[in-house]
Amino acid sequence: MLGMFLFLLGLITGFVSANLKSPRMGLAAHLEGVMNGAFLIAVGLIWNDLRLLSILKRATYWTLIYGTFVNWLLTLLAAYLGASAMSPVTGHGFMATPQQENFVNGGFISVGLTMVFSVAVMTYGLRGRIKTA
Repeated sequence: MLGMFLFLLGLITGFVSANLKSPRMGLAAHLEGVMNGAFLIAVGLIWNDLRLLSILKRATYWTLIYGTFVNWLLTLLAAYLGASAMSPVTGHGFMATPQQENFVNGGFISVGLTMVFSVAVMTYGLRGRIKTA
């Protein structure tokens, strides 16, 4: 359900992307919503195949939700503000205030770390059955 919702948010973002301060970054936000929504849908298809301790599975779930939704939201915010420090290609020609750039940069760093964590744990979780002693 969350994957479809994020996919929908990505589609809606496509309608407004040209009206944002940085239209190219708006297009990136549209793509982030659509691609991350599709990614969550795919994760839902393999979720029951993950062999993880419940606490690790719970942490992975929440970091996936955080990483995918916040990635879309931060990219949309960057398009609205014109922030471009972390994405010079899509934000070319625009710059937000230093505080806004720092906020967006910190957010993107946190998203990157949480997504690497989530994907690494899921990759590990697909290895096979947990052996019990």
